[in-house]
Amino acid sequence: MDFGVQMVFQSYGYDDSMTDHQVYQEEIELALLAEELGFDKLWPVEHHFYDYSFCPDNTVFLANMAARTKRIGLATGAVIVPWNDPLRVAEKIALLDELSDGRAVFGMGRGLARREYAPFGIDMNESRERFDEASAMIVAALETGYIEGDGPFYKQPRTPIRPRPTRSFKGRTYCVSMSPDSVLSAARLGAQQVMFSQNHWEENKGMIDAYKEEYAKHHAGPPPPPITCDFVYCDEDKERAEELAKIHITGYLSSVMGHYELAGDHFKDAKGYESYGQSVDILKSVGLEDQANAYLDVQIWGTPEMCLEKIAHRKSVIGDFDLTCCFRYAGMPFEAAKRNMQTFGTKVMPVLREQEAARAAE
Repeated sequence: MDFGVQMVFQSYGYDDSMTDHQVYQEEIELALLAEELGFDKLWPVEHHFYDYSFCPDNTVFLANMAARTKRIGLATGAVIVPWNDPLRVAEKIALLDELSDGRAVFGMGRGLARREYAPFGIDMNESRERFDEASAMIVAALETGYIEGDGPFYKQPRTPIRPRPTRSFKGRTYCVSMSPDSVLSAARLGAQQVMFSQNHWEENKGMIDAYKEEYAKHHAGPPPPPITCDFVYCDEDKERAEELAKIHITGYLSSVMGHYELAGDHFKDAKGYESYGQSVDILKSVGLEDQANAYLDVQIWGTPEMCLEKIAHRKSVIGDFDLTCCFRYAGMPFEAAKRNMQTFGTKVMPVLREQEAARAAE
């Protein structure tokens, strides 16, 4: 099992004294702690403009981390492809890989917030076509060292990528897959599937199975396991774990609902977002308290023993998976976020690694 750290750069939920500068200083400290604790990858997001999350260029952030760290993988979580020129994405990822001696990991996504799309002047109705066209160009460029395209959105003459990619990105390419069409796109690209915990995994298993089926049509060998992304709170004090998990995990859900306007009727008419539109009426019919409880129920939180039980249950449902954890979000005090990461990193992660080693030795 691979363990990552999701970094959301969120000032939502904090009081007015929280500056953007402080957000970044705290995220950087947690990133350095992640390397010390033995996590495998950092996953900074790409988001713009709002206190929900602000990291306008995760390759810049990861280049800084490349200079401050020695071992940990540097993963874009994710580059939102329709907001970026594919030539520039390929160049940036190739440069990051060069600067980090092969630690770069390319994660990509399509984007969901219309209030982020609008300032870029990009029609959300074009997002699926833009993503599929550009992502294929980028993936090919990172393998061949040349980018080219003749689609409706990106007329790109054959152009070399410099510095030239010197290592394959096969096994280092990931794609956020939260809708049925994104699942299929990820599989066709050969990218590892990334899913956020928001429904019970018995419900999500169908999307994982669909990925495996589509992957087999286009690629030899077994499909890689999915990555699941959780908003984690791990604490040896059971009462404190429950109290802070309820406050901050449900607080993060509130930020998601607001930022993405998930109960908004606009999804019903947005091309490529049909699955979200189909969920709008369901979300409206479910009370906020029931939504919060359901979301809390699927995240990993509690004492180390409780976290291990939840991970074991998920594995029994979907099989092997990698895990990416967000430890700082929705107003969580920095010391609590730090304790959260340290407890998970010293009490949960080593147990899972030992279990995996024992299984491999059988």
